[in-house]
Amino acid sequence: MTQHALDLSARPAVPGPAAPLPGTVRVVKLGGRAQAEPALAEALAAIWRSAPGALVVVHGGGDDVSALQRRMGHEPTFLGGRRVTGEGDIDLLRMALSGLANKRLVSALVARGAHALGLSGEDAGLLSAEPAETPELGCVGRPTAVNTRLLAYLLAAGYLPVVSPLAAKACGAAGALNVNGDDAAAAIAGALGAEELLFVSDVPGVLLAGAPVASLDVEEAAAAVAAGTAGGGMVPKLGAAALALALGVRRVRIGDLAALHDPERGTAVTQRQPLSASVSAWSSTP
Repeated sequence: MTQHALDLSARPAVPGPAAPLPGTVRVVKLGGRAQAEPALAEALAAIWRSAPGALVVVHGGGDDVSALQRRMGHEPTFLGGRRVTGEGDIDLLRMALSGLANKRLVSALVARGAHALGLSGEDAGLLSAEPAETPELGCVGRPTAVNTRLLAYLLAAGYLPVVSPLAAKACGAAGALNVNGDDAAAAIAGALGAEELLFVSDVPGVLLAGAPVASLDVEEAAAAVAAGTAGGGMVPKLGAAALALALGVRRVRIGDLAALHDPERGTAVTQRQPLSASVSAWSSTP
């Protein structure tokens, strides 16, 4: 898996405040199954109440997407833990991710007093992407730019942005690309200079030999993927964790719902070697 440069500059055509100061924002990526946790909305609302304007949520919704694809007669397919997306699937993703999953989460947060605002990466070019290097994935993209000024406006006003990971095409053409939610969260966290990126999943951390590990550096993560001891949906999470660290995010963790309030819970993904060596090590994996 190859890492790429990301344009972290705000879009000059959009007037407004500068991006939040590095280290003041926390980005939380929610897996699809984690969104079904009854305690999730209150846990996020409590974090927002403690520091309004310092939290961004990025969500997936794979189960919703798969269910809608099957209802439309399309069996979901995956490659390396990532969804294969045809041209006809983009509107389905808009319905399932930017519609159902996004608004369901926003509604639950608003009901608990949070000033949550639902966004798609397509909105105001919040997230731009170019096609992934694996053509077999179809209409799948990798993030290339983040509109930090839009996020800065919302955070400065005390809002809680809730982001669906569809992205505008970096070439400026109409249409969208399906960006893996983990990659979208890493790009946003890096662009904001986030204090922490937390991937909330339905497992307590990265499982090796059936048990969660407290920490894992990017070289060990790459080796675990290459050996097959970390697989499935954990592969894109580990890749996105490496990307976030390469973009300067101070702390990256993978954990379950309890990790939202327990800073010691989950698996901390860290850098061990110099930055360039760490990215190269990850990129050398199949």
